This record gives sequence, C-alpha cells and structure tokens, in this order.
Amino acid sequence: MKLYDATLTLKRAMLTFPGDPSFEMKPLVQRDLGHPFNLSLICMGTHQGTHVDPPAHFIDGGAHVDEISLEALVGPGIVLDMSGKRFIDRPDLEGSPIGEHVRILMKTDNGPRLLESEFDENYVYLTQDAALYLVERGVRLVGIDYLSVDGYNDETCQVHKILLQSGVVVLECVNLMEIPAGPCKIYCLPLKIEGGDGAPARVLVETDKDT
Repeated sequence: MKLYDATLTLKRAMLTFPGDPSFEMKPLVQRDLGHPFNLSLICMGTHQGTHVDPPAHFIDGGAHVDEISLEALVGPGIVLDMSGKRFIDRPDLEGSPIGEHVRILMKTDNGPRLLESEFDENYVYLTQDAALYLVERGVRLVGIDYLSVDGYNDETCQVHKILLQSGVVVLECVNLMEIPAGPCKIYCLPLKIEGGDGAPARVLVETDKDT
C-alpha cells in the first residue's frame, strides 16, 4: 500500500477564492530575538487551502464542522479520473466506476491550476444533475481539485446546496495530481472548530497502485 498526501501546503500568496482573505503567518515570539521559543500568529479564512465544507456553510441549522460524522470522513472510497472534462455532469458519473463507493474524489484538469497563485475562473466543476446523482447514490463525501464544486458564474451555488442539504460533506482543493485513479482509502481530518462553517483539513489517500 502507498500513502499519498493530498493536502495543499498553507503558505503566503497561495491560491485563494476571489474576495476571501489570504493566508498570513507572522512571528509573535522568536528565538533569534532572544525569546525561549518560537510562536507565530496565523490568520486565514475557514475555507483556505484543502478544506471541508460542512452543511452549515450554506444550510441554516446544518451541522458545523465539529459535528460531522467521522464515518463520512474516513473509509473506503474511489478517485475518479475526470480528465478532459470541461465540467462533470450526470452522464459522466453514470459512466464512471463509482460502484458502491460513498466517498468520491474527482481528479480533473484542475490539478496544475491548484498550484498557481492566480485564480482561474474556468476551472472544472460539478453540474446540478451530477450533484443530484451523487445524492441519489448515497454518497457521503465529495472532493474536487479546485476551490469550489460550483461553477464560478453560478452565484446561487446550487451544487453546494444540493449536496449539503442532503448531508454530503464537500471537500475542496484536494491535490490529486500524483494520486492514481481507482479504489482507495480516504482519511479526511478537518480541524475541530466549534461552530465552524468550514475548516482546513489534512487529507491522505491510501492505495495499492502507483502513478
């Protein structure tokens, strides 16, 4: 078995959704200034880097990030190869080997964009009929390799709402470039923030295949 880290490194000038705060880290206590230890202050949005969207992100009364079931976040899953797609719709998913998997990661042409500092509004996204199909299949976790499952110009964010209303956890900015498509085990561990509408997550993918 091989273990892959699918998490973006949090750093200054990293990719951020337009209008969201940037990641900042500044030292408060420094050994090179004579202090006994190093201590820094971190400032960031709850949806920075590789992160989880719980229902509370869009749904009034929905579960917050500290209330998400661990069974939704950790367990068998599959990485779907969706390369070459402009968007992912229901026929794309119907033709994929989802099987009985309830944790799905979408590997798309977004990969290289994810490592750039400039936002690209032409990223690959999910359509509403794709979201409805995933809900029908009983999927519990959906991940994609960019900043949103919705298209940039969809101001209503219906894909988010369809998924989150049904209790599906959304995982965004997951780095799948080095991870082969196919069955795997997913470990998605967001920070346990009380009342959080989102949280950065460390995401590991275990598979018996090499790239």
